[in-house]
Amino acid sequence: MIDPISLLGFIACTLTTLAFLPQLIKVILEKRTRDISRNMYLVLSVGVFFWLCYGVLKNDFPIILANAFTLIFTTTILWYKLRSKEEV
Repeated sequence: MIDPISLLGFIACTLTTLAFLPQLIKVILEKRTRDISRNMYLVLSVGVFFWLCYGVLKNDFPIILANAFTLIFTTTILWYKLRSKEEV
């Protein structure tokens, strides 16, 4: 049985990570990033990377899990934005 605090962490990590999926899917399908802020995703990705490092150092599985997936999602969106030929 999972303890209530860990359950709270897993729920939080699931919701905040899944929040990026609609944007990621839209970017991949439409190949449009004009309305996405490059700088926001750059800063966010760096911050998420540091959260991932923090989770690893603290051995905190919900933080590691959430930030590993979020980093994949945000850097994928950023990658599409950086290689886009649309106006920045």
